[in-house]
Amino acid sequence: MQKIRWGVLSTANIAREAFIPAALASKYADVIAIGSENDSVEIIAKDFNIANVYPNYEELLDCDDIDAVYIPLPNSLHEKWVKKAAEKGKHVLCEKPAALSEKSLEEMVTVCQENNVLFMEAFMYQFHPQHERVKEIMRQGEIGEIQQIEASFSFELNQNTPNIRLSKELGGGSLFDVGCYCIHTFSLLLESPPREVSAWANKEEVDLTANGKLVYDNGVQAVFECSFEKPFKHEYTISGTEGKIIVSRAYRPDVIQGEGIIQIFKDGCNPRTESLWANPYVNQIDYFSKAILNGGLNEKLLHNSFLTIKVIEACYRSIETGTSINLDEVKR
Repeated sequence: MQKIRWGVLSTANIAREAFIPAALASKYADVIAIGSENDSVEIIAKDFNIANVYPNYEELLDCDDIDAVYIPLPNSLHEKWVKKAAEKGKHVLCEKPAALSEKSLEEMVTVCQENNVLFMEAFMYQFHPQHERVKEIMRQGEIGEIQQIEASFSFELNQNTPNIRLSKELGGGSLFDVGCYCIHTFSLLLESPPREVSAWANKEEVDLTANGKLVYDNGVQAVFECSFEKPFKHEYTISGTEGKIIVSRAYRPDVIQGEGIIQIFKDGCNPRTESLWANPYVNQIDYFSKAILNGGLNEKLLHNSFLTIKVIEACYRSIETGTSINLDEVKR
């Protein structure tokens, strides 16, 4: 079986703890190279039996044997290295948020298209089958007409320890780090853009906690909370005219051995629970690797990436101005 040969830019925690182990479990991927100026790169390469080690990202990108790269760098560096990778003919899987503005994402995608390489934002959660099951339940009308979606993603971050998530210069903040999952979920489930966005936040250098509301043309409302100041929580609830769905392990089912839990509550009925198991990181790598081999990605993936960053920009504008933002009036 043909496999995609992967290179990893940096020794970031998510690369060591999630991406590389998942790639090793994939039937369609081989990690053959890692590049970093960090002294730990040799140790990591040895631990995972990665054959090729490069002292910087440029030299890794110059390797003709690499088909695709994974970019888990600080958010502010994504655009630069996505473009460089594309110009070297490498397909790109870039950690979320791929870009800090819609304009930046457009430029990244353009360079990838000009160089005939695939680009995908690494919202790994969406490759867990629980979300497709939720969409199926919605389509079947089991909870009636959708009225509201609530999404939350939070964890307690030590603010006294240096962390790129707390740096404005590096693209930190709870909205970019975990709020993007909530907003992406709305695009994934509702498959349409909101009409109006409003948000508010507890801010220091970056937003530590942010809340927001999206209003859609059909009257559906989507509300979210993301935070570095609250206990670990990663769930969403879909409320309809005849019941609700709660997905309590929405974004990191991998920390519970990959088990996703869906609870369906219907008026007058006992709640029903469904469990689905998967490693979303492995599924993501399988999907992207197969897309390279077979020649294409689902267009909805890129559409949802653009819609997500557009809404995030509107949220920040709402936070700054204290007003609701009409998404149709947002200019790049």
